[in-house]
Amino acid sequence: MSDPVIGFIGLGIMGKPMARNLLKGGFSLVVHNRSRAAVDELSKEGAQAAASSKEVAQRSEIIITMLPDSPDVDLVYAGDQGILSAVKPGSLLIDMSSISPVVARKLAAEAEKHGCDMLDAPVSGGEAGAIGATLSIMIGGRAPAVERAMPIFQALGKNLVHVGEAGAGQITKAANQMVVGTTIAIVGEALVLAKKAGVDPVKVRQALLGGFAQSKILEAHGQKMLDRNFKPGFRIRLHEKDMKIALATGSEYGVPLMVTGIVGQMMTAMKGMGNGDLDHSGLVKFVEELAKKDLG
Repeated sequence: MSDPVIGFIGLGIMGKPMARNLLKGGFSLVVHNRSRAAVDELSKEGAQAAASSKEVAQRSEIIITMLPDSPDVDLVYAGDQGILSAVKPGSLLIDMSSISPVVARKLAAEAEKHGCDMLDAPVSGGEAGAIGATLSIMIGGRAPAVERAMPIFQALGKNLVHVGEAGAGQITKAANQMVVGTTIAIVGEALVLAKKAGVDPVKVRQALLGGFAQSKILEAHGQKMLDRNFKPGFRIRLHEKDMKIALATGSEYGVPLMVTGIVGQMMTAMKGMGNGDLDHSGLVKFVEELAKKDLG
């Protein structure tokens, strides 16, 4: 039996390097994206181009989506020209976007009606993790489908965890984004406080890295703050979307997420200031604006 053809829809900051890693892993790929440039780029590297989501479904046995938000995923799967309009029974659908758990569970139920398994498998690790195939992948869905998808996940990431049934991956991603977003905010506050108090923030970061405050956020994003490097690996506006998903989920299950709410509002303010396309480490600029003191 020949290896399955994989469809990949969504070739943005994360999706394009993920698709490229699948090509490097020897997988046959059919790709589609709203804008053409990324499709043309990957076509030169061995991928086949498709003109629509429907065409991807017609030509693939396994379909991966990596899209910005819940409405985009809903449209690509359930729209008139979407995946479910042409999917073959027995296909495996894998959504690796960060979306609402409610939408993830609804689409999994729809996929089941078409004779397909669907996994929600959002990722963490940013652009660097996507390029280096070191993503953390949080997987929700049925165990046999996870086993079927595991060679694909192994080509994309390192920390691969089957969390539970449909929607569990998105719940986990919401928790991840809460921890990442609030940590970025507090690292920014700490470094700006040091600077305004007349202490070298470079040395403060170095000292904190040796104690309980040590974290990947302090290490990587703290350095980006000091370097004024806000080239997007993950945009503030997308992280704000994820914080809203977390807050809606908290409301649904009766869990107060007060710190998440405050940091989400900081991100909303940054978007309103025209900074929504900065890397989420750029959240420090909001603190700098209020403190009237830049790290640079």
